[in-house]
Amino acid sequence: MVKTKTPDIAQLVELYSGDLLKRAFYKISDPEIAKDIVQDTFLAATEKIHTFKGDSSPRTWLYSILNFKIIDHYRAKSKHPVKMKTQSVLDFFTDGGEWRENRKPDNWHVEEGSLLDNSEFQSVLASCLDALPDKWNACMKMKYLMSKKGDDICQELDITPTNLWQIMHRAKLNLRDCLETNWFKN
Repeated sequence: MVKTKTPDIAQLVELYSGDLLKRAFYKISDPEIAKDIVQDTFLAATEKIHTFKGDSSPRTWLYSILNFKIIDHYRAKSKHPVKMKTQSVLDFFTDGGEWRENRKPDNWHVEEGSLLDNSEFQSVLASCLDALPDKWNACMKMKYLMSKKGDDICQELDITPTNLWQIMHRAKLNLRDCLETNWFKN
């Protein structure tokens, strides 16, 4: 049996900290939290470096640790109760389930794909996402940025599929309202 040489943690930090930070920031959208998560990743790697078998590259091993740290971050955020804003989902609909006249979605009249190429729109979208309650934000990011399946999100955040559906529905309504207010009516 060939023994794998244990990687030097200082060298791993030098080689991969920038890439790990970019990935964490992409998943978290908060530079300070992203830095903390990368730091936690390297701390965990330091503690477990003796278990590294070389079955994967050190980069892959570090990204795996980072992904677990990101999941832990969202799991911890999901444990906090959702603080509802003064606006309720019921504000969008009548008792009969129809759109309230003043709350109907506007027709955005944009070409598909063109908005996501606009950095100003991306900034407004990021602000709208960050304005969502923590659990809603976590669900949206896990679903659409991390491409997680609903069952995985439910398991990681310890919520039911019905709760996930409600969260996603409410988050989408709030995102649409925020975008219409902060982008399309500007």
